[in-house]
Amino acid sequence: MELAFAASVYPAANARRAIHEIKPLSSKLFTTKKRSFRNKFVCSVAVTPDGNRVSEFELENKKHDLLLAVQDTQRGLVATADQRSIIEEALVSVEGYNMGAPIDLVTLDGTWRLQYTSAPDVLVLLEAAARLPFFQVGQIFQKFECRDQLSGGVIRNVVRWSIPNLLEEQEGATLVVSAKFDVVSVRNINLQFEEIKIQDINISEQLQALIAPALLPRSFLSLQILQFLRTFKAQVPVTNPATGRRSVAGLYYLSYLDRNMLLGRAVGGGGVFVFTKAQPLEL
Repeated sequence: MELAFAASVYPAANARRAIHEIKPLSSKLFTTKKRSFRNKFVCSVAVTPDGNRVSEFELENKKHDLLLAVQDTQRGLVATADQRSIIEEALVSVEGYNMGAPIDLVTLDGTWRLQYTSAPDVLVLLEAAARLPFFQVGQIFQKFECRDQLSGGVIRNVVRWSIPNLLEEQEGATLVVSAKFDVVSVRNINLQFEEIKIQDINISEQLQALIAPALLPRSFLSLQILQFLRTFKAQVPVTNPATGRRSVAGLYYLSYLDRNMLLGRAVGGGGVFVFTKAQPLEL
């Protein structure tokens, strides 16, 4: 990612050239020396290895503090008011490290695992799983596909869920909400939802035994039922009932991004998100 302050750094080569251009007995000797000293000073501050290590060390500590603050909140479900206040302070502290830097789509590309959120539409899923014995929510991801794009791409919100005894634990099925996004400013992306899909249904051993008992010859019909359940996909386009057009979600502010952490804020009070980089998902 290009750093916000990169344009203000004087290359070391320029500093050396300024020194060589100093001529004896020149009337501009004093001003030339002053300029070359300033250039050398800025370079030494910008590229000093020790200085870079200290900055990265401090940043990693801030990120660690943030992840520690969200650790016992069940991804935000049981966060108290005091915890949310501490988390918000930790968020702001991390966000300040690359504030104003443009979105790097190459860094953004990939799969990110949700660690914490205050977004109501996500918390309602987590609350349903906590209250209902027949519903489980596993890992939640955001997958960005934008590596080869110039100003946008596709974002997929992925929720692993299950129904105990019918589907496999935690990853019984996958809900995918897909949207296109466009970069509309330095850090804001505009989302346009495309479709909702249910896929990757993994039925439990109990259900398989019920459909096709192991002690009995498996009939053609039972095998067809098993195959249908395993390959079932349901896709529903997301449209605005009033206009019949694709639904627009609004702005999503990417407040911090590096190789292993993504922080986002839904513009308009939709909540905050803390993601860490995860293994690639095949959807």
